Amino acid sequence: MLVLGRSQVEALLEVDALIDALAVAMADLSAGRASAPERVAALVPGQGGLLAAMPGYVPSTPVLMSKLVSLFPHNAATALPTHQAVIMVFDPETGQPTALLDGTAITAARTAACSALSARLLAREDATVLAVLGTGAQARSHAHAMCQVRPIQQIRVAGRDPRKAAALAAELSGTLTAEVRAVPTYAAALDGADIAAATTHCLEPVIRRPWLTPGVHITSVGYNPDGREIDDATIAQALICVETRQAALAPFPAGSNDLLNPLRDGLITADHIHAELGELLSGTKTGRTTPGQITLYKSVGVAVQDAAAAALVVTAARERGIGEEITLR
Repeated sequence: MLVLGRSQVEALLEVDALIDALAVAMADLSAGRASAPERVAALVPGQGGLLAAMPGYVPSTPVLMSKLVSLFPHNAATALPTHQAVIMVFDPETGQPTALLDGTAITAARTAACSALSARLLAREDATVLAVLGTGAQARSHAHAMCQVRPIQQIRVAGRDPRKAAALAAELSGTLTAEVRAVPTYAAALDGADIAAATTHCLEPVIRRPWLTPGVHITSVGYNPDGREIDDATIAQALICVETRQAALAPFPAGSNDLLNPLRDGLITADHIHAELGELLSGTKTGRTTPGQITLYKSVGVAVQDAAAAALVVTAARERGIGEEITLR
C-alpha cells in the first residue's frame, strides 16, 4: 500500500489538471454515473466539531476511496487547520486497499479547484478583481486557483484578524503576478470585485447584497454549524449552482445553512437552485445569461471531488516513484 504525506501530496497536485479532472467527476455525478452517498458525521458538541466519512466512486477515473475528515472551526484561532483528513484508496475491481493519503492538502486543493471550475463556467470572461474573504488554507488555495481560470489583476484579502490578512496578502504577493493587498473590511474587499471567494467560519454573513457589484460571481465554501456566509437578499437574487441538490439540501450537518435557512423560512423553494455544476458542463442547464447577473456557487463538498484528486495524486506518485510502500499484516 502506497503512503503519501502532506508535503508529497502538495507537490504532486497540479491545479490545472485538477480542475479538468473535477469537470469530469462532476459531470459523472450529475449524470448518475458516479456514486457519492450522503456523508455521515459524528458530532463533538463540546468542541463544536465533527468527524465525517465520505466514500465515493468515479468509474471514468476509475477510483474508489473514502475520506475521513474532521472539522473543528475553533482551530481557526490556532496553528491547526480547521479541516484535517486522511483518504484511503481501494482497487475498484477487488476492493483491496492500495493507498493512504494525507487528505488535508487534498481537501484544500479540490475545494478551491472546484470553485475555480465554477468561475470558469459562470464568471465573466473579463473578471480581473478577486475578493478573498478569510485568511486560512482555503483563502490561500482559492487565490491561486482563481488566477488559473480568469485574468486576475488585483486581489483584496479581508478577514477577522487584520494581521492575518496582511500576512496572507504579503505571502500571495510573493507567489502571484496580481497586485495583492489587505483591506480592513469584507465590504471593502467586495466593492467592485468581479469574483468573491468566501472561505470563512463566520457566524454572520460576510457576503451581503448591498456590498456586491453587478455581475459578480460568488463562491462560498465556508462552514459553521451555527452560522452562514451569505445573506438572504443575495440568496434570493443570485443564480445559484451547487455540486448536487441532494448534498446542498441535506439535513444538518451535511447541507448548507446558507440554503437551508431561507428554505426553512419560506424565502426560497428547492427549485431556486438553478443547476448542478455537472448540468452546466453537460449543457442541460445554462449558466450566466447577462453581464450584470449575480451568480453563486455554494459548495458543501462531495466525495467525487476527493476521488478525482486522489486519482491524480496516486498516478503521479507511482509514475515518479514517490511515497512509501507498506504492507498491512
